[in-house]
Amino acid sequence: MKMTMQTIGYRLGVLLVTAFGAGFSSGDEPARIVVNTLGMKLVLIPAGEFAMGSDEKPAELAKTYTRYEARRFAFADEAPVHKVNITKAFWLGATEVTRSQFQKYIELSGNKSEAEADGQGGWGYVSGKEEFVGRDVKYSWKTPGFEQGGEHPVVNVSWYDATRFCQWLSAKEGKKYRLPTEAEWEYACRAGSRTRYSSGDDPESLLQIANTFDADSKVNFPKWQAFALTGHDGYAFTAPVGKFAPNAFGLYDMHGNVWEWCSDWFSEDYYAKSPANDPQGPPEGSLKVRRGGSWHSWSLYTRASFRNWNTPSTRYVLLGFRVAREE
Repeated sequence: MKMTMQTIGYRLGVLLVTAFGAGFSSGDEPARIVVNTLGMKLVLIPAGEFAMGSDEKPAELAKTYTRYEARRFAFADEAPVHKVNITKAFWLGATEVTRSQFQKYIELSGNKSEAEADGQGGWGYVSGKEEFVGRDVKYSWKTPGFEQGGEHPVVNVSWYDATRFCQWLSAKEGKKYRLPTEAEWEYACRAGSRTRYSSGDDPESLLQIANTFDADSKVNFPKWQAFALTGHDGYAFTAPVGKFAPNAFGLYDMHGNVWEWCSDWFSEDYYAKSPANDPQGPPEGSLKVRRGGSWHSWSLYTRASFRNWNTPSTRYVLLGFRVAREE
């Protein structure tokens, strides 16, 4: 079989997870994966340098994403491509935070999610109506309108919920947990690649690594079927975490499944003035960055460079998070 660089990347990711899946280390090598008190696997992401963002022109994108209107190719906030140095290694969740892990946090901390605490509820999927509705008190991380098991990523959590989770876990373990910065997130997602996805430039390659809007999802949203991938990933809604091939860092679901909160405030022109070393985002703002796309996201919006945002109180049926931990 012909070995492409992407195949090598997949196999490297699998080998890393297999070799270091329980904190195992060989000889004097430090462990590449550890398991914390909630049973979360954390992958050690090495320090390094990468080119952040994208400068693809609309005409170039249109060659691949042929069914999209021209107005959808306006991505000025992804430019300019700029060099970023991640100067310190850090740990990152191998997967998104699951429902069972979030439930343990709720039970042990005594906290409530923002959707429950403020009495406004969250968002949910309405079967047969091709839509999401909210805010509504009948929807929360427990009830998104479709079936989820404990190993599915938690949804309907706000940026504040995700931040409180990290603060609680930090106090519990005596280690610094937080949300990843936007730069850390893209660096980890790319895992050494410069393609649209860690699987390459072809949107259909997502079927190997991600749960996105495809032939399984479009059944519930026929009005958007033109934007679905032609293949099947096996899931109409969220998938249990870690069901697809990892990237070369051994991280799962960096594309798709659920959008992931980052720590940064969003600014459309931030890349033009971003520092080269460990950018933290603007000092203030009204919107927080989310990255990676979801099970309902079209392939154009699950690219490694795509930037999205919401108010920090947003709780949505497509939105979850993964944690970072300082080394």
